[in-house]
Amino acid sequence: MLATPLALAACGRHTVDPPAHVTRAQIDEAMRQPTELDFWTWVPGIEKEVALFEEAYPQIKVDIVNAGQGNPHYAKLRTALRAGNGAPDVAQLEFQMIPSFAITEDLLDLRPYGAGDLAPQFVDFAWSQVTGTGGEIWAIPQDTGPMGMLYRADILDAHGIEVPATWDEFAEAAARLREADPEVYLTNFAPAQGAFFAAMLWQSGANPFGGSDGPELRIDLTSPEAERVARYWGELSEQDLIAVDPDFTDAWYQALNSGKYATWIAPAWAPTFLTSAAASTAGLWRVAPLPQWEAGQQVSSNWGGSTSAVLATTRNPIAAAVFAQFINTDRESTDTMANEQFLYPPTKAILEDPAFTGQQLDFYGGQEVNALFADISTTVAEDFQWSPVQEQVYADFTATVGTAVANKADAVAAMEEWQARIQEYAEYQGFTVRPS
Repeated sequence: MLATPLALAACGRHTVDPPAHVTRAQIDEAMRQPTELDFWTWVPGIEKEVALFEEAYPQIKVDIVNAGQGNPHYAKLRTALRAGNGAPDVAQLEFQMIPSFAITEDLLDLRPYGAGDLAPQFVDFAWSQVTGTGGEIWAIPQDTGPMGMLYRADILDAHGIEVPATWDEFAEAAARLREADPEVYLTNFAPAQGAFFAAMLWQSGANPFGGSDGPELRIDLTSPEAERVARYWGELSEQDLIAVDPDFTDAWYQALNSGKYATWIAPAWAPTFLTSAAASTAGLWRVAPLPQWEAGQQVSSNWGGSTSAVLATTRNPIAAAVFAQFINTDRESTDTMANEQFLYPPTKAILEDPAFTGQQLDFYGGQEVNALFADISTTVAEDFQWSPVQEQVYADFTATVGTAVANKADAVAAMEEWQARIQEYAEYQGFTVRPS
């Protein structure tokens, strides 16, 4: 039988016992000592931000390692942590992965190192994503993915379809478009994209893992807010009003370029991605807020985004904590991330800067896309939380709800199966699952 999550914290390995508070003098002294830090990240070109840190703290040298992205990155990180050697001082973690590393006591609480003072610099939802149930600060936000709707203005205009402001209007538009042009779908639902579905749950007001604490896990995928999302997308698929193609494949890229999809429900990193993925459609796209469940509301959610987390095994906790804070708050560093790496920023200073928000993007007909997503960032609910078994959550989504939508089966019944699968896995891993 597999070890319980708490048992995965390797016995006898070195971990930091953080003090209640680190003084300014202690920080200054540590930053004057010759030190080497290992930083695992998948961001191309982040050497420039690291160089800014090394210029500010000449005694600290940072070695950058790209250990992969997604599952390969996390698998290597967990292997190093369990082995008790080879883990970095600082690692890039996506928001949804923080609980799975926090529960195994692999992350350093950054409160003693002054991180609590940084909260006002970040949009509220991003800061809530790095905050533990006990007030711990597990990481520093690096980038986010507030959700909006990218749409082909030319396709909607050609058929006299208004940009849908509600999900009811979206369904009506999907039906009108299919009737007008059987070769085009209003949008695509990727059956294996659990992150998209999680964003839809988030916007709907569902919080299926909220309140999970330590070895006790809460799962609620059958709430009215969750079920309406499954029913909505399931019914659109049953009526053949949406495509159900796997995303980020050659066929999907071709569909974006050929005009098979009139919208992409997508996060703030998508507009930059689309400029290369669908280069032949330049000038035809625009961006709008997410359709709403109730007219007049403005509620969004998030898909993607990542952080800089300090590992509990670091031998240099002060220098590592200062590094994680510096690259994500220093103005030149965050400017570089936003404007050269095109990571959508979580910091208010960038989101309120006309030099960023006022950029008029030719690909989107001169629209100020950054400004729109900056506004959307303020509408993302703050209370959505992730499961400490999120990788399994996504795998089980594909096998249940994703498959049901793709096969035009009962998506609401698939939600119950999804919950049952997660509960079985969580209990096998040693969690106590609390009733929803």
